Amino acid sequence: MPRFLCILLVAIFISSCHSTHPIMSVPAKQTDNFIADLLHSYPQFFDTILTNREEYGIQIIYTQIDRKKNGTPLFTDHFFNVSDRYFYPASTVKFPISLLALQKLNELEIDGLDRATSMITEAAYSGQTAVYNDPLSADGRPTIEQYIKKIFLVSDNDAFNRLYEFLGQEYINSSLHKMGYTDAEIIHRLNISLTEDENRHTNPVRFYDTGSHVMYEKPLENSQWVYAKRNDKKGKGYYAGDKLINEPFDFSKKNRLSLLDLHSMLKAVFFPKEVEKKYRFKLKEEDYPFVRKYMSMFPRESAFPFYDTSYHDAYSKFILWGDGKDKLEGNIRIFHKSGDAYGFLTDVCYVVDFVNQIEFMLSATIHCNSDGIYNDDHYDYETIGFPFLKNLGQVFYDYELKRDRKNKPDLSSLKFDYTR
Repeated sequence: MPRFLCILLVAIFISSCHSTHPIMSVPAKQTDNFIADLLHSYPQFFDTILTNREEYGIQIIYTQIDRKKNGTPLFTDHFFNVSDRYFYPASTVKFPISLLALQKLNELEIDGLDRATSMITEAAYSGQTAVYNDPLSADGRPTIEQYIKKIFLVSDNDAFNRLYEFLGQEYINSSLHKMGYTDAEIIHRLNISLTEDENRHTNPVRFYDTGSHVMYEKPLENSQWVYAKRNDKKGKGYYAGDKLINEPFDFSKKNRLSLLDLHSMLKAVFFPKEVEKKYRFKLKEEDYPFVRKYMSMFPRESAFPFYDTSYHDAYSKFILWGDGKDKLEGNIRIFHKSGDAYGFLTDVCYVVDFVNQIEFMLSATIHCNSDGIYNDDHYDYETIGFPFLKNLGQVFYDYELKRDRKNKPDLSSLKFDYTR
């Protein structure tokens, strides 16, 4: 066989074994032995779930982080059952939306316009509502900064909707696709029932300086974004009001965001210098500590917005802590964004232990809907989902505690003053 033909065949073989991704390379089979072997060593936690991995739609990504002597991180990525199989991303879409809101402000390049500028939202179309003040802010003003705080502290749905309206559907999706997150499709508000047409229309938004002068104005927009053709039907039935419809629930016009994209976005936020520039969000240096701080803050540590004790320290931090309600010391911080809806439970996190000087990234999703019926409020979060993610986090944390490291990480830049 001619040498050039051999080279060509080898190249074809290699390309068939790996799928491309902006930040990491994923094996074609999308499962490696490391995670499977580790989980199988804890049969009391994972045997039943692993046996039914397809039914539960489990996907796991674990990034092991080592350091060179100069502190440069080295990443080893492991995958379990990762695929393009659809899962409803729920509140995890708030993560890229928060980053895009900061990016858009930076792209506008208007002197004095920043995340602390007053943002007024008007209503100009069916289904829209206005916002003129924020009773949870220090001075009553609604701002991008305040919305992002609410998103990361308690996963506030209205805060997400306001950022969605500021950005507009076309900006959101075109930006993510240009960055390489081509599977992403964020096309509707959360926790509010609107038509496709109403979700395509986003509110007029104005930003004011301290002298009440308009600094920037975004008019009512009608998105012409062409939705991807999808066949994302799940389950065997769903409720429409009080009526049970005995056919699969169609998620084809619902938000979509893959676990691989979410994990990669997390990596871009915490290790931007290790990610090619094209795939980073356009953030200023001061944006990074702001985002990181509120991704890891306990709700009780926030003064504005203030949250009562119903929001416990582990609120929505499912990996490692499940649905725990104990007060946490803070020596371990989880920088994360989670989501739960329709029985889908997802968490994407960067775990840091300041005392033991360990760090790792872990993302996972599981589908907890054993009866196959949607909108019935009968999901298996407490019995299956929360225990799975808690045990998963604990197993990887214990592994990291025992793992030998040549060089300990310097985590001082992630120690924030949560009293300010």
